[in-house]
Amino acid sequence: MNFKDLADQIASNALYVVGFLVIIVGLFVCSVIAERIIRWKEGITDKTSAARRAACVGVLAAISAVLMLFEIPMPFAPSFYKLDLSEIPVMIGAYAFGPSAGVLIEFIKIVLKLFMKGTSTAFVGELANFAVGSSFVIPAATLYYANKTKTTAIKSCVLGTICITLFGTTFNALYLLPAFAKLYGMPLDAILALGRDVNSLAGDTIYTFVIACVAPLNFIKGAVDSLLTLLVYKRISPVLKGAGIEADLVRNRNTETVETSEEE
Repeated sequence: MNFKDLADQIASNALYVVGFLVIIVGLFVCSVIAERIIRWKEGITDKTSAARRAACVGVLAAISAVLMLFEIPMPFAPSFYKLDLSEIPVMIGAYAFGPSAGVLIEFIKIVLKLFMKGTSTAFVGELANFAVGSSFVIPAATLYYANKTKTTAIKSCVLGTICITLFGTTFNALYLLPAFAKLYGMPLDAILALGRDVNSLAGDTIYTFVIACVAPLNFIKGAVDSLLTLLVYKRISPVLKGAGIEADLVRNRNTETVETSEEE
């Protein structure tokens, strides 16, 4: 999609896009406040350089945007609800650099995805992905940021999965589904019918719909993302923070010192 097409879509949904931006700013502010409180309380100092941090955020956002393009349909939900693994790079970045970095990666991911593919849901799908993803990343990364241990990582993933399930379900019922129906000029009953077509438990109300279709999707997303994050984070964390490079430099420096001493 080119810039003109994207600009036309933004203009035609201006009020919704403004609301989208307000939510983005609100979530980012929450993540920054949480991070600063923890830094002040725990006396945490991030020794990672700003340049390395920015580079890692950019790379993780790009990987996340690509992963967002690969969606897996769920048999118990309508076709516009799909599972993707784009939160894994976001979680890795948030674990490494704090919750605010996670939200920033989420935002860049959405921007990159819009330029690569545009939107087929009048921005509702992108808002859902950002807000629901942030509801997973912010609490999980905040808990882990305060105490970086294996046990805390497991607890943080459990917390994140609970939060994404509860928030995602509620957010869909109170905001996303009504907004989708309004923007598309599609009766809400027609959307609910799509749920009943694939899942008899969806029922006739928006609340039974989200419980039967949305809650399981978000729970699976949180569980899968948590498991994969726990499996890969510790392996790549030293690379993100430059620990491996620093260790090599120290090792080389020590080797040079020994060789010099032997020559003398």
